[in-house]
Amino acid sequence: MSQPIVRSLLETDLYKFTMWQALLHGHPNSHTEYEFVCRNATAYPLAELLPEVERELDHLCSMSFADDELAYLRSLRYIKSDFVDFLTVFRFQRKFIDVRADGDTLVIHAAGPQVHVMGFEIYVLYIVNELYFRRFDREAALAEGRARLGEKIAALKAFGAEPARRNPFEFSDFGTRRRYSSAWHDEVVQRLAREVPQYFKGTSNVYLAMKFGLVPIGTMAHEYMQSFQAFGVRLRDFQKASLEAWVQEYRGDLGVALTDVVGMDAFLDDFDLYFAKLFDGLRHDSGDPVVWGEKALAHYGALRIDANTKRLVFSDGLNLQSAIALYRHFADRIMTGFGIGTHLTNDVGLTPLNIVMKLVCCNGQSVAKLSDSPGKTLCKDETFLAYLRQVFNHPAA
Repeated sequence: MSQPIVRSLLETDLYKFTMWQALLHGHPNSHTEYEFVCRNATAYPLAELLPEVERELDHLCSMSFADDELAYLRSLRYIKSDFVDFLTVFRFQRKFIDVRADGDTLVIHAAGPQVHVMGFEIYVLYIVNELYFRRFDREAALAEGRARLGEKIAALKAFGAEPARRNPFEFSDFGTRRRYSSAWHDEVVQRLAREVPQYFKGTSNVYLAMKFGLVPIGTMAHEYMQSFQAFGVRLRDFQKASLEAWVQEYRGDLGVALTDVVGMDAFLDDFDLYFAKLFDGLRHDSGDPVVWGEKALAHYGALRIDANTKRLVFSDGLNLQSAIALYRHFADRIMTGFGIGTHLTNDVGLTPLNIVMKLVCCNGQSVAKLSDSPGKTLCKDETFLAYLRQVFNHPAA
């Protein structure tokens, strides 16, 4: 039998830990539900993976954090000692996650205390990915992947001949959740770190950051801010409440805010001078990135904040070409950063899965994001969606 897919509980995205800590401290009793969704057509029904997914989840729920992993987390200055103490005794509970087949559809549903179920997401996604791609020709995929990776590295080296801009080009690996395999992920990250260290600045994967001596990258995801829609504050104030709680938890660290939970315009309405000074920058994850960036620059300008002291992080379906194009557009006016995912870790000649596992319910109430990209809004509660749109004056998709 092949090795289990999850190698370490540390092998998840950094923002899962940073959100986990903030929610453990601020809302330890919240109850949530998460649902798995595949957004694109697949070569064969994902329901065929059911027995293997079950086995991998059983293994995941048998794991605990190793002493060296806990020590690594303690070494990150923004991780608090009491959170690491919690992780010392933490184990995922199999009773909180259910997997079944509905015809050809693979249904994965996690429900329980948020601090016990929020962590499932990234492991579930890369478990499904790796199981899915094991059925294709591995040697052909790796040969194609290595050729494409070589072309990317060559393009980066050629890009280095361009005249210098005011701010440098920097990108990170955000590709854990939709990677081809763990072994390929290791190879990609090692080659980038070795061959283009002037541009490659880190990884969202905490295990790989520890393993290869890289900087772990990440702050918050949509689920953190969405949770505040159900935390008892006035719905109109949920963004401000989530940002304020983040500031109080991290006090200057991890200062990149996510902007697209109810759209950029509604975000900027709440992102006043107080928050604009406290946060180091903003992260883009839906909608036209150039339009978004120009809105951010205009907002900083209106607040009389020097944009060159701030950073825009782009992370929505990027490849190297689109990242470099955005860099050329913005780099003389503001610091930039780029989180590149699937294009780095699953560009092997096969069609990647577009899979997500999203928060859908918190404390018995629907939560949602109103994306700036059509098709990214995930919520079955049309009444709540309509109410959210009304409150934030968000146009219907």
